[in-house]
Amino acid sequence: MSYASMWLRIASVSLLAAALAGCGAIQEHQKQDDAKWAATAPVEETSPPPPDGSIYHDMQNMELFNDARAHRVGDILTINLVEAMQASKKSETTTSKTDKVNVGAPQILGQSLKIAGQSANSALNSANSFDGAGSSTQSNQLTGQITVTVAKRLSNGGLLVKGEKWLTINQGQELIRISGIVRPEDIAQDNSVDSTRVADANITYTGRGTLNEANTQGWLAKFFNSKWMPF
Repeated sequence: MSYASMWLRIASVSLLAAALAGCGAIQEHQKQDDAKWAATAPVEETSPPPPDGSIYHDMQNMELFNDARAHRVGDILTINLVEAMQASKKSETTTSKTDKVNVGAPQILGQSLKIAGQSANSALNSANSFDGAGSSTQSNQLTGQITVTVAKRLSNGGLLVKGEKWLTINQGQELIRISGIVRPEDIAQDNSVDSTRVADANITYTGRGTLNEANTQGWLAKFFNSKWMPF
């Protein structure tokens, strides 16, 4: 076996090992990310104290008129996705500059200096111009509903909510995730709130599986289309 063949095999095995390690790291990261978005369970109540013969007991919660809207950790809240944004930008720049410099021939003893019978006058002319234009337009729209859980109740009464929805179709999965802070005053009577009322909202809509991979550029194509490509 030649040295070239040996080094080629070693390089192939190294690349295969690196690819397998990268796939394992990606899957582990996805598992940790999925666990972070798991639904929040309600806080378990402690066992009530033994009866003391009174009508009302301390450390017991009795709600005569219960509000169906989310207000505790683990409660369920429906978020109406009504995202519709549009941005447009246009710029134009035009510059122009012209310089002219004329230098007369020097005089010696009252006579203009001549070279090869010609006056030694000199002139310098320069001109430059720049004309640039650019425009950008972007729009997005996302509608639907997603039901989340209250992960934490803040000291000011705000509710930190988070949740996700998976939809498996044939050989692909569609995933939508949302997290943010909701004011209890913005929750409607049907226990829903518009996504435009969610503060610090983080909305993710993506996919996994065969269909998503088919619509994703490979790492080599990403390199040639990146800013690191000099051509």
